[in-house]
Amino acid sequence: MTKSAETFSADDSNGIRRRGLMLVLSSPSGAGKSTIARALLSSDPRLSMSVSATTRPPRPGEIDGKDYHFVDRTRFEAMVRDSQLLEHARVFDNYYGTPKTQVEQALAAGLDVLFDIDWQGTQQLAQNARADLVSIFILPPSVAELERRLRGRAQDSEEVVRNRMNKAGDEMSHWPEYDYIVVNNDVDCSVASVKAIIAAERLKRDRLVGLPDFVRRLRGVD
Repeated sequence: MTKSAETFSADDSNGIRRRGLMLVLSSPSGAGKSTIARALLSSDPRLSMSVSATTRPPRPGEIDGKDYHFVDRTRFEAMVRDSQLLEHARVFDNYYGTPKTQVEQALAAGLDVLFDIDWQGTQQLAQNARADLVSIFILPPSVAELERRLRGRAQDSEEVVRNRMNKAGDEMSHWPEYDYIVVNNDVDCSVASVKAIIAAERLKRDRLVGLPDFVRRLRGVD
């Protein structure tokens, strides 16, 4: 996460202190999740991307602490053993995971954290921090449209496209595990739908940790 807790006030405009939320966007490849995520991050200063820890080496131009927290295998295994990760997974020969401390600090400061993870990572977040979690699954309007988008990117081989299409069915079968479903037929409408979900979730009574004090002030009760 690149936005610090010192940059923002933990209060909403009405002066009620709010706990942040963990926003998960999941989808099969090509459904538009990344496009929606970029639009949210560029328009909402209270939302920042979760920065994962990983054992893979940095790629050219990547910055430690901004793109990833780069750690060796021994350090990563210690983080898992000491319950320092909210979720973790092995991808090919490398490990990825979400450090718990940085997310907790952001939530306590009233900032929201965006996660780009699959259904398995979402399950782990639900087990470890369900009260803070808001999960959204992005679906394509049709299988044909999903394939058209994958081919339209012109960056994957035929084999990769077929593998992604084969994997999509399994990924989409996990939609009942999510809080909200957005069918991405039009990206602008989908972004608006996700923004509406965020706005409503920010007003959840349990997240408004400053609400008891606010009501007491309204009532003139010390």
